[in-house]
Amino acid sequence: MTQLANPLEVLKSLSEATSTLIKKTPQSVVSVKAQMSHGTGVILTKDGYIVTCNHVLGGCNAVKIGQGEKSFNAKIVGTDPYNDVALLKAEKGEFTPIEMGDSERLNVGQYALALANPFNRHQPTATSGMVTSVNNSIRGWRGATQMENVIATDAQLNPGFSGGPLVDVEGKLIGINAAYVWQRGIAIPVNKVKAIADRLMTGKVAQRGYLGIIANTVAIPEEIAETAGLEQETGVMIFSVEAGSPARKAGLAMGDVLVKFNGKPVTEFYDLPRLLAEDVIEKETKLTIIRRESLIETTIVPTVHGGEED
Repeated sequence: MTQLANPLEVLKSLSEATSTLIKKTPQSVVSVKAQMSHGTGVILTKDGYIVTCNHVLGGCNAVKIGQGEKSFNAKIVGTDPYNDVALLKAEKGEFTPIEMGDSERLNVGQYALALANPFNRHQPTATSGMVTSVNNSIRGWRGATQMENVIATDAQLNPGFSGGPLVDVEGKLIGINAAYVWQRGIAIPVNKVKAIADRLMTGKVAQRGYLGIIANTVAIPEEIAETAGLEQETGVMIFSVEAGSPARKAGLAMGDVLVKFNGKPVTEFYDLPRLLAEDVIEKETKLTIIRRESLIETTIVPTVHGGEED
């Protein structure tokens, strides 16, 4: 007969492992002090590239980072507001970069630890939980900044956790903590963070796809939705199509109601900035529209955003 482990010993082992993990990570975590807010940052490179959340900066130009007794000025290298990522560079110092994980290999149920040190204490604060979903979508958070493919955990995120690391049981970075909504901690996956940081390091700015339309949210009549087999109650009606634009080339016209973009529902105008991510630029992308009460599928090739219209 298999002998059951002593529950007390199991708890002690878990406690010691968690404590060891927390002690391992602080050298790769910094406080981020902007003009009106405090947050946390994660060190990516020895020469002081640091990633945090864009909303921590609050639009300011001057940032200070802290690590223990050390304090440094940092410049803002670049930002990606749609993904809520900002890249900083410390003006001096040598740092210990965090070990990178792979967010593509995450599974629901695995243990995760969220760390933060917004006020540069001797030790960071930490909360723990499990991954409750991957490739999640957050709608209606921070207005038009609606995020896709994020990690959700049941680890509570307190004020100042934004920009801090979400790590796995080995202390590897799996995400950057961004928000606490609906009793879930929301983190930007590390693979996305790495891709954005690499781009910003080379001086490239965040780009959005451009369609060349003026549009707004409208209700879809119930009988049309039923006939078309749609579960959504709203879509985005096109009021104007710019000459020579991707929308004009795709044959879109005034009165068309856009209901899906790249296979994903479009229920309001502010879905478009979220869906027009950089990875759809110059690529054939499927559109589903309602035209004269019929559901039609077509393709469009978004270009680089060229104006205020989406």
